[in-house]
Amino acid sequence: MKLFIKNMVCDRCKMVVKAELIKLGFNPILVKLGEVEIAENHIERLKQQQLEATLQQFGFELLIDKKQQLTEQIKATIVELAHYNKEGLKINLSAFLSDKLGLEYSHLSAIFSEIENNTIEKYFIQQKIEKVKELLEYGEKSLSEIAYQLNYSSVAHLSAQFKKTTGNTPTEYKLLQNTSRKTLDEI
Repeated sequence: MKLFIKNMVCDRCKMVVKAELIKLGFNPILVKLGEVEIAENHIERLKQQQLEATLQQFGFELLIDKKQQLTEQIKATIVELAHYNKEGLKINLSAFLSDKLGLEYSHLSAIFSEIENNTIEKYFIQQKIEKVKELLEYGEKSLSEIAYQLNYSSVAHLSAQFKKTTGNTPTEYKLLQNTSRKTLDEI
């Protein structure tokens, strides 16, 4: 049985969810961002309530609504792409999401916009900008290397998008004492 869980955005999230499922007596088979497959075919109402309460303690939410489930799948796919994919996006985002989720992009876009009051494209840009902030703070890569890693066409494109999103250029951001990074589930 598949469960869809909101706010799973990193490997630590996956570890916490898996550990808590095991504590509750479930048998997780596969744990991915936003999605868990368990061996059980059905969950009793009391067990579901326990699971919901446990997940809430850690900032997660069990999703029952199909539109919310799909939205979380889209978000998890984008987080994975923006933060953990080493190869960059070789095709356009709409084709990538359609292929990965097996649905028409127009359907994905309409559901996402309805649930999130944001477009998929803006969400992807927000995730990429948070990754840029992270990489800038580490100071290990040049802006040119960051642009290449995140598949920007140029440093100028990255800088323009960064300024439009944050109000600062990447250089100004690096000079700020109090940086304003968001956690991935806040985006």
